[in-house]
Amino acid sequence: MNGLAIGFDFEPLLELLAMAALIGAVPLLAWQWRHRGDPAAKRLRALTLLATFLTFDLILIGALTRLTDSGLGCPDWPGCYGSASPLGARDEIHAAQSAMPTGPVTHGKAWMEMVHRYMAGGVGFLLVVLAGLSWWLWRRSRREGGTTPSPWWATLSLVWVLVQGLFGAWTVTMKLFPAIVTTHLLLALGLLMLLAWQAEAYEPRPLRWPAGLRRAFAAFTLLVIAQVALGGWVSTNYAVLACQDFPTCQGQWLPPADFGHGFTLWRELGRGAQGGFLPFEALTAIHLTHRGGAMIVLAAMLALAWTLWRHDGDDRREARRWARRLLAVGAWQLASGLSNVVLGWPLVAALAHTGGAAALLLMCSIVLARLRAGTLTVNLK
Repeated sequence: MNGLAIGFDFEPLLELLAMAALIGAVPLLAWQWRHRGDPAAKRLRALTLLATFLTFDLILIGALTRLTDSGLGCPDWPGCYGSASPLGARDEIHAAQSAMPTGPVTHGKAWMEMVHRYMAGGVGFLLVVLAGLSWWLWRRSRREGGTTPSPWWATLSLVWVLVQGLFGAWTVTMKLFPAIVTTHLLLALGLLMLLAWQAEAYEPRPLRWPAGLRRAFAAFTLLVIAQVALGGWVSTNYAVLACQDFPTCQGQWLPPADFGHGFTLWRELGRGAQGGFLPFEALTAIHLTHRGGAMIVLAAMLALAWTLWRHDGDDRREARRWARRLLAVGAWQLASGLSNVVLGWPLVAALAHTGGAAALLLMCSIVLARLRAGTLTVNLK
């Protein structure tokens, strides 16, 4: 395999699996020690929360990998030039870096990419343990006549992370194909939401809001998901700097924009639908669409927060608490998003914006899970 070859090489797979188990074992042992005497549901919730926290971290590491152009730092998968770490690929990386000093392969980028893979493997290991433990406790509980939350949630999380791993592999082998990279990001955020929902199922804390408010929150969540998908499309196409002023773009309210090329989903990075170079106007269209979507989401957030603040039910205090949280994350996203534009896409602002999007979806998942628990409680009565 030459210095810039890209493809699958499963030779270091066993070593990488062992490394993933080692990385996952450290937080797992801490969890086991801290919750060794707790009831089954509480132990499962604690382990799920641990996986949720590490998944959030993994999303930020993935964003850092993308933002530092390290996605092809090791241009094969799952290892690095057939080795389990960049240490075993020093010669190949050196040759690639010498041939292209500012290219996709450097020692720093290789380490960034492999740290992301190690972390992903550690999260995967935790989810294997969570699924196995969930089934074991569920079967023991059935034999003893007790009740334990369904193990299918943990099973779904495990299947989800395996699919996520496939898209991570295709991200490399398909050379940062925008549709694949965006789907990889969305699956990571979906896993975060799934784990948060799962944690709530282990220890329900019902919210009993009116039906109209429940529907409004569900609609808002769908709007946020659509906006996050647009944000991923902006990032994977490197369209952030297509507009470097605000509120105008390129000094105009309506600059030339090519929505046809910009939203042709199945194409290579930097290429149009017919294979030619992607016109700059296409990047402008992508950026403007995300900017417009941000305004819609912000308006919806303000309306939802106002409605929550005026809620006068028994859980009024809790509704106001969620209103404040929404406004706080909204302000964070507005500040980090504007910083990306006017400050030229600094790394800190870009990471903050990704983290804010993940936090917002995490909040939405928690609230929806609690609303569902509240609905089930009312129906049972």
